[in-house]
Amino acid sequence: TAIAVEELFRVGADTFVRVGTTGALRREIKLGDLIISSAAVRYDGVSKIYVDSEYPAVASLDVLLALIEAADELGVRYHVGITASSDSFYVGQGRPGFKNYLPKQWSDIHLRLAEVNVLNFEMEASTIFTLANIYGGRGGAVCAVIANRATDEFVPGAGVEDAIKVANEAVRILKEWDDLRAEKKITYLSASTLSEWYLRSRKSR
Repeated sequence: TAIAVEELFRVGADTFVRVGTTGALRREIKLGDLIISSAAVRYDGVSKIYVDSEYPAVASLDVLLALIEAADELGVRYHVGITASSDSFYVGQGRPGFKNYLPKQWSDIHLRLAEVNVLNFEMEASTIFTLANIYGGRGGAVCAVIANRATDEFVPGAGVEDAIKVANEAVRILKEWDDLRAEKKITYLSASTLSEWYLRSRKSR
């Protein structure tokens, strides 16, 4: 993930949206729902090479709001909250490794995270958020729930098409917001500016 972000920054990219699949940790989240990440718990190793573990992995407000707006427009079911990112699919997410190897501190990690309202496990968001913030870019993530650890359900591909559509629509929205910034010569989008955009966009449809 870090390699891709590094190389894309070098060729001029500044906005990164992770689109993929995820496992939910909370019972109320259904298969096929989308999870839009507002921040990520940094259980990966890569981001810790770049900056101390106390540095927060947070999504860009622009990207977060654009993903929410897109999901609303498309009428899909979604949740917004904190994600946990681990570069270990097995032990690091509380699954036994080879010969059932599972250190005690990881055996109930999915339960402990659910208790503090972390919504899901995936493997890339924390690195994308951390690098995007360090380099002054924008990062976000939308993932389709194909598994639920609380209910022990799994359906490959559930919600994936919706996640792709939401990400594509969010990128279109971000382009409109960037154009509005340039027009008004502003850096940040206030609630009143977004309200103006909303009314303008509805009139043009």
